[in-house]
Amino acid sequence: MDPIPFIAIILGLASILGGNSLEGGTLESLIQPTAALIVMGGTVSATWLASTNSELKAVWRLMPRVVKKETFNAEKLLEQMVQIAGDARKEGLLALESKLDGIENPFLRRGLRLLVDGMSPEQVVKLLELELDVYEHEYGRAGKVWETAGGFAPTIGIIGAVLGLIHVMHNLSEPSKLGTGIAIAFVATVYGVGIANLIALPLGSRMKKIVSEDIAGRQMILTGIEIIAAGENPRHLEEALTPYLEPHGHKKKEAA
Repeated sequence: MDPIPFIAIILGLASILGGNSLEGGTLESLIQPTAALIVMGGTVSATWLASTNSELKAVWRLMPRVVKKETFNAEKLLEQMVQIAGDARKEGLLALESKLDGIENPFLRRGLRLLVDGMSPEQVVKLLELELDVYEHEYGRAGKVWETAGGFAPTIGIIGAVLGLIHVMHNLSEPSKLGTGIAIAFVATVYGVGIANLIALPLGSRMKKIVSEDIAGRQMILTGIEIIAAGENPRHLEEALTPYLEPHGHKKKEAA
């Protein structure tokens, strides 16, 4: 599990609470169940209404990836595909059948299995491109759901603040309670802005990047499968896929 998302959220909350404490505020003044109910309930319902079922399912499926350490390694994948290209060039595509179970990446394994089963390279590429398009369409919108929630949360917070002020106006006959009542009313705004900028918008951005990295990895595999199917020299595959590596990967390769 990747601890960075948890550390980032805790650091953000600690910074806000620490600043509040330095200004003389107390933790109790920020704990308002009514404001939390208004903001969280309103944000969830508005986001639910604005999103389709497929988008919500995509969010649910991607959530574990947010806190999971990425296992995709472009350099390792490149080495594996170079080895596969070498085996296919020497022994033929049918020789890859015995090695399919040892391939962890499901997209690569699927493409190679289609080739081994006798499907033409053009058909394999077309099917994989279709699968890639479907993945991008279904999961590319998951981050947008969180961004939508981030847009609604501050507005719902303002609604909570206005409702609190209305309650305060009903108690104008007790001036001693006005200051406390107004402070409580604005806690809803703090909740709305905090949820949007500390959780919803960052999560949306993180999900978009996860999907973008997945798409780049599948495009790398798709390019490699085309070259393997053509029976080209593994060195050609290596040169074609090197741009997909991160900058530090290039440096390692040059050093080697």
